[in-house]
Amino acid sequence: MTLNCAIIDDEPLAADLLASYVQKTPFLHLTGTYNSAIAAMKILRDNPVDLIFLDIQMPELSGVEFAKILPRNTKIIFTTAFSQYAVEGYKVNALDYLLKPVSYDDFLSASNKAMEWFNTVRKQETYAQDRFMFVKSDYKLQRVALDDILYIEGLKDYVRIYLENGDKIMSLMNMKKLEDYLPRPEFLRTHRSYIVHMPKASVIDRFRIVFGNVYIPISDSYKEEVQAYFERHTLV
Repeated sequence: MTLNCAIIDDEPLAADLLASYVQKTPFLHLTGTYNSAIAAMKILRDNPVDLIFLDIQMPELSGVEFAKILPRNTKIIFTTAFSQYAVEGYKVNALDYLLKPVSYDDFLSASNKAMEWFNTVRKQETYAQDRFMFVKSDYKLQRVALDDILYIEGLKDYVRIYLENGDKIMSLMNMKKLEDYLPRPEFLRTHRSYIVHMPKASVIDRFRIVFGNVYIPISDSYKEEVQAYFERHTLV
């Protein structure tokens, strides 16, 4: 997979350095370099890219302001000479933050993070479209239909997948891998030990999800996203 990317920086030397880094990174393809967000906006509106290396401090329209109007699927890696802007970067869900002068090691690390993000998203899209996955269980691959899953329980190095028909499938896998690959928000982590197939949640009691006589907790770490899901589907 190749990521189409653009560079937006009002410093020619900084932009040229990033362009040289892109050219020697096999999975990146540079579509354009722009000296301002205003100039980039006219082109990228009709020709969106996957990834933008975006300077924060620019005239007319700052990188942070520009990031707020980009399509959701366009990801940002901020570049700046001022470390105090790091917090601003994460407020707009930037994938990473590079401090100038940018070394190739740091550039490559940030670019790999972007590639991992896009790989994960595309796998999620595949699972959401195909509606099944294969998991290793008892030395064989077993097909699991996403629509049959009620919830998943993490047990150290294993997971147990609970199906609507009452079957349970054990697989040597960690919860993080499943959480990353299953489509969201259809599947949400509610606790370090549980992932829930949210459309199957029919009863919520004292902010616990109930499946028969099983009460699945919702921990503080995941409460905000789970609560937002319920609120979107609640009539009051």
